Amino acid sequence: MKCLIVDDEPLAIDVIKSHLSNYPEMELVGTCSNAIQAAEMIKSKQVDLLFLDIQMPEVTGIEFMRSLQNPPLVIFTTAYAEYAVEGFELDAIDYLLKPISSDRFDKAIQKSKEYFRLKSGNEIDNTELEDEYIFVKANQKLIKISYDEIKYVEAFADYVKIFIPEKRIVTLQTMKKMEQKLPAEKFCRIHRSFIVGLKHIESYNTSEVGVDGKRLPIGKNFKEKFMGLMKSNNIL
Repeated sequence: MKCLIVDDEPLAIDVIKSHLSNYPEMELVGTCSNAIQAAEMIKSKQVDLLFLDIQMPEVTGIEFMRSLQNPPLVIFTTAYAEYAVEGFELDAIDYLLKPISSDRFDKAIQKSKEYFRLKSGNEIDNTELEDEYIFVKANQKLIKISYDEIKYVEAFADYVKIFIPEKRIVTLQTMKKMEQKLPAEKFCRIHRSFIVGLKHIESYNTSEVGVDGKRLPIGKNFKEKFMGLMKSNNIL
């Protein structure tokens, strides 16, 4: 993957370059200190992955990403956690908070590589519905998944990860479409990034839901609906 770093802080660029040096499969094609330079670089070179600072003079990283018609994969880097929601709404692969640790950087790289492989496979958005199960396109074939098997669904840019017993399936699909296709009596969206299977809920409170040993956050825009659903099902 060919990478470009865009940041107005030389020290921040050096940190990312140092982290990237541990991944021979990632090629750094350049660094830029502002969005104008980055736009020219993207026009002249192939860029698969963009490390993009948010707080930059004149044009912010978020404004720059919105201006691109066909943006590369983007990992936002910033010292300000409050921009995370807006960054993910633009389908960024990840959001790294400075100072960036090597462990956190590695997670972002692995997500980028997985997503890049999926895009390179030219999967198409394709699902078929039945009364008790759904067919999803993955690995060049349609896979049958029972609704009762689905523990939770996680957003992954314009893909989703469907977690079922002992494995996960990744398919090209938006969370909005996935939410529409899954039966409302069996599933509830609790966050912009998560849909949970109600039968698999192990615990919950007003801020998170326990599923499959994991704690999934409840978004403020989804809390009222989720708590109302729990109450109507006599689970509250």
